[in-house]
Amino acid sequence: MSLDAVHDYGDRALLLDFDDTDDVLAWCDALRNAELLGVLDVVPASRTVLLELAGPTYLAATRARLARLRVEPTAVDVDTATADVTIDVVYDGEDLEEVGRLTDLSPAEVITAHTAAPMRVGFAGFVPGFAYLVGGDERLHVPRRADPRTRVPAGSVGLAGEFSGVYPRETPGGWQLIGHTDAILWDVERDPPALLVPGALVRFRAIG
Repeated sequence: MSLDAVHDYGDRALLLDFDDTDDVLAWCDALRNAELLGVLDVVPASRTVLLELAGPTYLAATRARLARLRVEPTAVDVDTATADVTIDVVYDGEDLEEVGRLTDLSPAEVITAHTAAPMRVGFAGFVPGFAYLVGGDERLHVPRRADPRTRVPAGSVGLAGEFSGVYPRETPGGWQLIGHTDAILWDVERDPPALLVPGALVRFRAIG
């Protein structure tokens, strides 16, 4: 599995381009395990990985090490995998019926699809504690709302594109809301503060 391109990102970082989030996850695992000299942090996003370096002198050396790194796809058997985190959800979201219409599923079938198997945290962003989850039922790939809401309550569980996620706090947002949870996604007193960290397996469980 090879990366598409490597770009200088200032003089203390490299930005790696990939085709999809699965490649991002596989490379993040490999990079963290490789513990490359001079790499301070590995930061995934939807189609990129940012390598924060200790200084400009590590740019060329890290490029050379990346060229030699061999990466295999990350294999996760979701049928037998044990979730790192289970999130209890009341499936009462304002967009549950709309997601059913978009997917040609009943609300009950949407819930079953969303809770069927663990998903993996691909990357974090948007606000502290917000995780983009990948690997769920492909039937639930739905577009963002045409008209984003000015207020989405904390704990709202939503879908957008290939991702599922939970809003850690009240913010504007355009995801399709299918439920809510009381789980605390971000707590500065916790180590780490984020409940959902990149690479973790997350299972949603219907309650109520």
